Amino acid sequence: MKYIQKTGLYLFLIGIILFTVNIFLGTYSFDSNKLKAHFDSTEKIDGGDTIAQVFLKAVDEYSSQNSMAIADLISFNAALPKIITLHNTKVSEQMIASDGITEKEVEQVILAVQTSGDIVYSSEILNSVFGDQTNKIKLLTDNTSWMFTESRTYTDINNFKNDLNTKVSELNSKVGQEYFVKNEPGTLLTLNKVLIESGAQSNTGLWFFLTFGLVIIGSIAYNLPNIKLLGVAGIKHNGIYHSHITNRGWVAWLVLVYLVGFYLLLYFWPQYLANNIILVDPVSFSLSGNPAGHWFLYGFIYCVAMTLMAIRMFIKYRHNNYQLVRTAVVLFFQIIFAFLIPEILVRLNQPYFDFKNAWPLDYDFFFEWNITKLIEHDSLGLFMFVWGVLLSLIIIPTLVYFYGKRWYCSWVCGCGGLAETLGDPYRQHSDKSLKAWKFERYIVHGVLVFAVVMTFVTLYGFFTGSTNFLGIDMYGIQKVYGFLIGSIFSGVIGTGFYPIFGSRTWCRFGCPLAAYMGIVQRIKSARFRITTNGGQCISCGNCSTYCEQGIDVRAYAQKGEDIIRASCVGCGVCSAVCPRGVLKLENSTAPKKIDDNPIIFENNIGKLNL
Repeated sequence: MKYIQKTGLYLFLIGIILFTVNIFLGTYSFDSNKLKAHFDSTEKIDGGDTIAQVFLKAVDEYSSQNSMAIADLISFNAALPKIITLHNTKVSEQMIASDGITEKEVEQVILAVQTSGDIVYSSEILNSVFGDQTNKIKLLTDNTSWMFTESRTYTDINNFKNDLNTKVSELNSKVGQEYFVKNEPGTLLTLNKVLIESGAQSNTGLWFFLTFGLVIIGSIAYNLPNIKLLGVAGIKHNGIYHSHITNRGWVAWLVLVYLVGFYLLLYFWPQYLANNIILVDPVSFSLSGNPAGHWFLYGFIYCVAMTLMAIRMFIKYRHNNYQLVRTAVVLFFQIIFAFLIPEILVRLNQPYFDFKNAWPLDYDFFFEWNITKLIEHDSLGLFMFVWGVLLSLIIIPTLVYFYGKRWYCSWVCGCGGLAETLGDPYRQHSDKSLKAWKFERYIVHGVLVFAVVMTFVTLYGFFTGSTNFLGIDMYGIQKVYGFLIGSIFSGVIGTGFYPIFGSRTWCRFGCPLAAYMGIVQRIKSARFRITTNGGQCISCGNCSTYCEQGIDVRAYAQKGEDIIRASCVGCGVCSAVCPRGVLKLENSTAPKKIDDNPIIFENNIGKLNL
């Protein structure tokens, strides 16, 4: 069995190493045929060059200016944004003659406004300068009418020049935008995939096997020998503090660095993952009919990781039916509802929609672009919008009232599912201190308030058409929330720090939906809690050690109190690891099993609570 485990470990590591190395493999070239096929346009820019031709001219200009070959991943992605900027500049220059305002025309306007000796700027001046170029007359009239003499008096020609040049520069920067190449991660990623020559591209199936295939086979081979047909009941955590990967040793720190690095690339520089995204293109085409993007790669990895670690969970918790069913259900919701259904909806020309994702966890649900997208898709889109509102405001709090927040956090949520499967080996690292609890309450409810304010400001802007509320910039607050909470907290820290801070860092300290449900659970829900029988507690501490939410369960058990902490997600592991059956999952409010009035005996030497 040990040899099988070692072989599995080696295969897993080889797969991870090849997945990482694959990022840097391949060469890049600005092939004209590939660019023409990518831009798929024979339309001429103002009767001149096509988009691909202008782009190639930008490449030539950049190469001649920098005298360097662009062949590897690093140099290519360092050069690409600059080449795109050159391309957009060339397009703008080419289009200004017909749709913009040239420097010569600006000079003519300036001369015309001071012909009489006074500074006079009006629609008549524009008509005299541009004649039958009605498009340019309209452009300046619409955007510089505030400078007309009847609206503003100029005493200094230099002030007029500055105002006019500033506005013309602004208008010219927008000329030809329909032919611009966007300088953003999605576009950079697409161009990386189009222009790379690599083994992953030419032998996708082979590289998929060498990466994902070996990881899957190795993981299964490593975990299967843990099955013992004659094994006794109980959950084994043997040696968990003796392993470098689960005791915050050097391996754990290595895993942290790897996960954080991956998340940073995924969120902010996905173009560097192009060669690995190519590996899942066939899967994406089979589901949605589209090539894979970085979020598809993430979703695929998410499902693979949860599935492999679910196998480990099934083996480890094989004597506990509650854990087996819970793991199977949360895996089902992740694969079917979060991954497959949204992709199939796209194939059917419907909006990408995760039916189990709820506001405020789905923080951009009420963003204008999302509401507009859903409403534009007729009855199904409208149903999705109504479902999202009902799920967030009615269904979730109702189910929390009857079943506690566990129904979502431990049975449905993908974040919770990853924490329960991939994060299970690290659950003992959750800080149980009073200081951590106080910090948790402030920060998680702070995030909830942040999400509520952002949503209110967003909806105000949607209904009024305004871009700010009481000085709060709508788009600014959305960007700040998306960066700090949606990216850094939930992704980079929330998952990347599993090996050091425990598996529920995001759920405890950052998830606004968990805070929202926790308030309902703590105040209103009196059902389906973990009850205790403190008279049988031997203070072994297993329950507290393995509570991923950082709850000192033993303290509740010793007092005979039910676990009513708002952060409890009802995973049931504390009950499963208790050697005395002190903790139980019950669907009702059980009476307290220990009295508050102690019986004193032998001159206060001891007290017995009954």
